[in-house]
Amino acid sequence: MTCDINVELLKEKIRNIPNFPYNGINFKDITPLLSSRNYLYILTEMLLEKYRNKGITKVIGIESRGFFMASILAYGLNAGFVPIRKSGKLPFECFERKYKKEYGEDVIQIHSDSLTADDIVLIHDDLLATGGTILAAYELVKSMGVKHIYVNFLVELTHLSGRCKLPENLDVSSIFKLDS
Repeated sequence: MTCDINVELLKEKIRNIPNFPYNGINFKDITPLLSSRNYLYILTEMLLEKYRNKGITKVIGIESRGFFMASILAYGLNAGFVPIRKSGKLPFECFERKYKKEYGEDVIQIHSDSLTADDIVLIHDDLLATGGTILAAYELVKSMGVKHIYVNFLVELTHLSGRCKLPENLDVSSIFKLDS
């Protein structure tokens, strides 16, 4: 299999679902990319190529769609996988952050023993919209004193300017940038 594919072709596979989960939200459905073994392979190789030589020791996936690629990346990078979940979903002692999102407020948590000062972390989520979730995740991970943090998304909705909420010096990347 080859990774020589036009990113625009992959971008066309992202399905728009209007008014989901709430009226006025245009949901970006990545499942057509994930259900194709060729597209999944290409996405995986694109991400591994970017992060393979960064010394990453832990890949964090944000609930729930961030889990898909984060666990694959953890395997491919020979790193551990750490979930960040919504409040009440993790069974052990947790650290948490409250944040605002496009359509409400939420709380995310991470196990208190999941990261150390020696960890180099990649935080992955499927989508960057207004930036509330990723900012909370970044602050949570940073508060645990890790060595370095990278942030990655499959899709970035540029018109919502979520990237602006993150520190300018943070290494943030996305494969697909969409205007709407």
